[in-house]
Amino acid sequence: MSKKETQGFSLEEFTCALIGAGGLGCNIAVHLAGAGIKELILCDDDLISPGNLNRQFLYTKDDIGEKKVFTAAKRLEAYAPDVKITPIDIRIDTDNIPKCLRDCDMIFLAVDNNEARICISDFCKKNRIPLVTGGIDGFYGTAYLYIPGITPDLTQSGLTEGKKAKTNISAAAGIIGSLQASTGIRYLLTKDNSLGGKITVYDCDTFSELTLKLK
Repeated sequence: MSKKETQGFSLEEFTCALIGAGGLGCNIAVHLAGAGIKELILCDDDLISPGNLNRQFLYTKDDIGEKKVFTAAKRLEAYAPDVKITPIDIRIDTDNIPKCLRDCDMIFLAVDNNEARICISDFCKKNRIPLVTGGIDGFYGTAYLYIPGITPDLTQSGLTEGKKAKTNISAAAGIIGSLQASTGIRYLLTKDNSLGGKITVYDCDTFSELTLKLK
């Protein structure tokens, strides 16, 4: 059966990039691939470590020491064979953002370092690409859709800082990663600008929302 028949909509015309293949990234990638986007570009340069396995379910103990981006691509290709998965082994910074990201319909940010968040936010502003960012910090997490020209960017919204807690909770990563994917998919389908500019906060099983406006 087609995606249109099984889920009521098709995403086969959209190309998305995912920066980060960790706890948030694994969740986002599975939901985007499962929903049937045309192409998913994965960017990451980390190796799989034992500390990843509690929440990064695309990997197993047999993958320890391997590159996340290539292992994730292999698993996603088996899960969603109709989706083109393009892995790029790269650490994103101001000087090495892949040119192919300019053609994306949306970028998903799933990293915990300030430099990558700031430079991707600036890149999306310059190229007018919607950006969905997220972060977790123990049992706390946030998700946010940035729409260039419509909502505040990540610097303006105060969402450039990475996590401070030493704990990495699988459930929090699942909730925020799924929320990022859901928000992004809804915006791709509807282009509803009201979905942007809202910081959704998850804090110990409680949700709240803060709406920001662009000056």
